[in-house]
Amino acid sequence: MEDIAGWIAPAATMVAAMMTAANLGSRITGWGFVVFTIGSVAWTVVAISTGQRNLLAANIFLSGVNLIGIWRWLGREARLDDGARAARRRSRAAAVPDLFAITAMEGQPLKGLDGAHLGSVAGATAEVASGRIAYLLVRIGGVAGIGESFRALGWDAVTPEGDGFRTALSEPALAALPEVDPACWPAAAADLPQPKMRGPS
Repeated sequence: MEDIAGWIAPAATMVAAMMTAANLGSRITGWGFVVFTIGSVAWTVVAISTGQRNLLAANIFLSGVNLIGIWRWLGREARLDDGARAARRRSRAAAVPDLFAITAMEGQPLKGLDGAHLGSVAGATAEVASGRIAYLLVRIGGVAGIGESFRALGWDAVTPEGDGFRTALSEPALAALPEVDPACWPAAAADLPQPKMRGPS
């Protein structure tokens, strides 16, 4: 039993860390905490078998933290995501403007007119007085956050479509926009340069 737990514990911890760090949505994050809990239980078995009291105490505490994570991400956050998706479906079916959840924008893909993946949404800003979205901050390039760069796209340069956004910008035109420091976003949409659009091919 100790040998099996000794293999499961580090494997589960590593897999769970990747699942939660990937930030791929509430359900993936929630299941990451489930896997973390499996790892904590396995570490607890190892601690009991080897008489390591500090390891035992730490993993009893972490098991409680993981259960809170499961409740939050597979419970509360998943229900909120489901509610937002349901509202969007109903708005599409009714004679009202389409809706989408602001909280669901992060991570959504940005595609060109030809469907090519250009980047993903890293965040957005909205005007306080009107509530209108001013611009999107788009993440382009890089792998797992390494080597990525950011560009700001005014709301009039993108169109919500499906589970993402589409733009008439080509990949070179997007890359040619001024790079945005992720710690210093533009103060207003009016500060953004007007990108050179392309028409449908």
